[in-house]
Amino acid sequence: MRLFLLIPSLLAGWLAATPAAFSQDVATVRIAYLTQEVEHPPALSNLDEPPSDEGLAGARLAIADNDSTGRFLKQRFELDAVTVPIDGDPADALRELAGQGHRIVVLDLPGDAAGQLARLPEAANLLLFNAGSTDDALRNEACAPNLLHTMPSRAMLADALAQYLAVKRWTKWLLVTGPRPEDKLYAAAVKRAAKRFGAEVVEEKTWTGEHDARRTAQAEIPVLTQGKRHDVVIVADEIGDFGDYMMYRTWEPRPVAGTQGLVPTNWHRAHEAWGAAQLQSRFKTSAQRLMLPRDHAVWAAIRAVGEAATRTRSTDPSALTAYIKGPDFNLAAFKGVPLSFRSWDGQLRQPVLVAADRSLVTVSPQEGFLHPKTELDSLGYDQPETGCRQR
Repeated sequence: MRLFLLIPSLLAGWLAATPAAFSQDVATVRIAYLTQEVEHPPALSNLDEPPSDEGLAGARLAIADNDSTGRFLKQRFELDAVTVPIDGDPADALRELAGQGHRIVVLDLPGDAAGQLARLPEAANLLLFNAGSTDDALRNEACAPNLLHTMPSRAMLADALAQYLAVKRWTKWLLVTGPRPEDKLYAAAVKRAAKRFGAEVVEEKTWTGEHDARRTAQAEIPVLTQGKRHDVVIVADEIGDFGDYMMYRTWEPRPVAGTQGLVPTNWHRAHEAWGAAQLQSRFKTSAQRLMLPRDHAVWAAIRAVGEAATRTRSTDPSALTAYIKGPDFNLAAFKGVPLSFRSWDGQLRQPVLVAADRSLVTVSPQEGFLHPKTELDSLGYDQPETGCRQR
């Protein structure tokens, strides 16, 4: 009986001593998160209002995950989150972060902003992660040696969808593109994917944006989708201006895919395989909402730093950068296989989920799409295709 009384006392004493033990000689890894407020266009629906902490919530969870492992190695991780106003300049914010001694910065910015920041003189000795932009140019002609990408490119997303459509033998596509520049970039990735995987864009149509889809969809969409025979309607509408209204209104009864309908994405709320349910649950507890693609891209960037710190047992930014870029790095990100960064463009090679609104349909690469090194490199720009000349 005395032994059983003694055990709780010893345990309580150990727990009391543990924080002090961990507080001695703890080395800190500082990670900055940089984003900018954006002016969202008028919403067609209030069903999915963008959360104010999208991306940032992923950063916070990743810091907590890094600390869980790092405390046993006397490592701690510190997050410095900066949000630039709509009329502000992210370059000024990056310069300030560099001046404060930050060497690792996660950029959650749209378009080519990450590439512009990577080319600043003050960024020459920084490790930057692009966790917000799918622009293919950032992985090609606008690439930079100090810029890695945890968000998949448009080419990766389009290739993932194209592989599944090829498996289904839905090889004749009607492409409907919105009026915005990013819609045209998505459409270009779709056309590239069609050529790579044996499909054909039989016809292209443009949504002009002159109509309110909520009021005119029933009349406009059947007319818009008349034309040559096709197996599937591919939509390029990145902000959700009209794509959700394409389903069930096309002239022919055809599936809708692309930016709406059947969507390729790096993360989805219905994904539960390979331990993803555990990440989904922890994120929901932490953020009080579901994890979104930007959250996962930011989480992956910060977890990459944590993984490097664990493997190297170092908190030196130069050592972490060298390991992350090296051949031995891999990251477990609840996607079934270890993830690593491509040496030729800095892109995180990763499976892409292909999902409907409430279900995960498949995961690409699809079986049968082989590659001499890794099937993951069948998605996006492979080394012989890269336009990146700065790595």
